[in-house]
Amino acid sequence: MMVLISYDVSTIDASGRTRLRKVAKECQNHAQRVQNSVFEADLDYSSFLKLKDKLCKLIDPNQDSLRFYYLGNNWERRVEHIGAKQTYNPEGVIIV
Repeated sequence: MMVLISYDVSTIDASGRTRLRKVAKECQNHAQRVQNSVFEADLDYSSFLKLKDKLCKLIDPNQDSLRFYYLGNNWERRVEHIGAKQTYNPEGVIIV
């Protein structure tokens, strides 16, 4: 299932900057960055729940926020991309 993950982490102090780096790193490990604080994750439900749990433990809910948009399996019809950044196919071939 495709999930769009966005976050806003307060960086007014050093602990906030640390949280921001940790949240970004965790997202990068499991998802594709599409904008600065926005990631697309094509995961099975179990993997998504593990990622969500990790992210929820990293943030400070009094200062930060996470948003999860569940696009499901037919996400291609729900996403329209316009602009300079090239889009990607998460089910396509990956060359390492």
